[in-house]
Amino acid sequence: MPGLAHYLTVSALLFFLGLAGFISRKNVFIMFLSLELMLNGINLSFIAFSRYLHDMSGHIFVFFVIAVAAAEAAISLALVILLYKNRQTIDVDEFNLMKG
Repeated sequence: MPGLAHYLTVSALLFFLGLAGFISRKNVFIMFLSLELMLNGINLSFIAFSRYLHDMSGHIFVFFVIAVAAAEAAISLALVILLYKNRQTIDVDEFNLMKG
């Protein structure tokens, strides 16, 4: 039966895979997917500690993180669509100029 260390290992692996994807990619969609992967790694560690300590507060934090991630995804998708309409690209390197 997997213990706390197994869940925390998978959680850290998810987080660092998301971090590597966020740092190495230039596509905005891939960056947001990597951010969601990092949030899921954090959620897994919350749930693991919550089950290990027999406390429900970790589950409550996970619900808040999921709600924030859903709001972030909706807002970021709208911003990416607007940026694509204005610049015709979703490459992060092209968004470095702030023109009015």
